[in-house]
Amino acid sequence: MFKRGTKTREDDLHQPLARIRDILVPIDGKRVGYEALNLACSIAKRNKGTVYVAHVIEVRRSLPLDAEMGPEAEAGERILATAERVAAEQDFTVRGELLQSREAGSAIADEATDRAVDAIILGVAYKAPYGDFEPGRTAQYLLKNAPCEVWLLRAAQGEAE
Repeated sequence: MFKRGTKTREDDLHQPLARIRDILVPIDGKRVGYEALNLACSIAKRNKGTVYVAHVIEVRRSLPLDAEMGPEAEAGERILATAERVAAEQDFTVRGELLQSREAGSAIADEATDRAVDAIILGVAYKAPYGDFEPGRTAQYLLKNAPCEVWLLRAAQGEAE
């Protein structure tokens, strides 16, 4: 029996964006990452959700994981501040997080789990080092291991990073 006003799985098929509220956007300072952030803010604003922004500092194996990464942390804070300004242009507030990890992919997947987000929207630059497009190891890791939907927003061919 169908009750008026109840949501069914079929409704999700007709309005796929309606189920995406909380979104994680990894940011590395490239233009396509900020474009992914704009997309995430539009969706979250429409659905009264939250956007989390994360910048990951990858720590070399020769250093302790909690090593002081002064210059990298300063650069990361600038990237997060830019992300906050980009979101503010859409009259939206994001929550930024600076993370340190050996691998960006695992840190992002863990953050997605901790925040219980509905999706990760990742901007990827167009790279074709051997003639074929390569999304990069972070994107590949997330596509295999993320606990939620993963959306890739790929930059156009030839677009500057």
